[in-house]
Amino acid sequence: MSDTLLRLGVNIDHVATVRNARGGAYPDPLRAARIAEEAGADGITAHLREDRRHISDADIDGLMDVLSVPLNFEMAATDEMQKIALRHKPHAVCIVPEKREERTTEGGLEVAREENRLAHFIAPLRDVGCRVSIFIAADRKQIEAAHRIGAEVIELHTGAYCDAHAEGRVDDAARELEALREMSAFAHSLGLEVHAGHGLTYDTVQPIAAFPEVRELNIGHFLIGEAIFRGLTPAIHEMRRLMDEARA
Repeated sequence: MSDTLLRLGVNIDHVATVRNARGGAYPDPLRAARIAEEAGADGITAHLREDRRHISDADIDGLMDVLSVPLNFEMAATDEMQKIALRHKPHAVCIVPEKREERTTEGGLEVAREENRLAHFIAPLRDVGCRVSIFIAADRKQIEAAHRIGAEVIELHTGAYCDAHAEGRVDDAARELEALREMSAFAHSLGLEVHAGHGLTYDTVQPIAAFPEVRELNIGHFLIGEAIFRGLTPAIHEMRRLMDEARA
């Protein structure tokens, strides 16, 4: 175990999903971000997708104005998104894969095949002071490539582990968890800061939170769903309790 603080980033994308279902102004993602901040979130994550299916440009403008905790700006590696990030200069930029037809981010970024392009893409972001994170699978080849292109942080995709757990595939969940454990240690050995996220719930968070190399978890969809039943502040407090318990 580690005494190092484990940070919680709360993703507010799906507050915007509910808002956009009716095309109105409510619920307001900025209000959710402020509540999350007051509830103890260490940062706010928001993914500005190319199709603007949830978070909007105006949401990013607002978040930059109102937040006192860091914004983790998730985005695809496109010229349009790079320009937006360079204009706002958020604390962190997380480069994620993106396909129009997917419901949510389905896997990690293919860094090894696009190493040269991504190295040139992230260089201006680093130059203006953004911490660049790469969202990848727990795969040695991808971690090595992320390190070579100059990323400071990797975020390991925990979706396969969470899906296997939810579907009762015990052996698959154990294999995925072991891969995440090994690759967290490997990335840390290269000097990368290790984050993790995607699909984490109260039932799946503790084994990941217990990895001593992991410094931050980014959790959104589950917390927003749980907020319907217990409220956003109690939902975040319970997640924080479980994270701290696993780290104790």
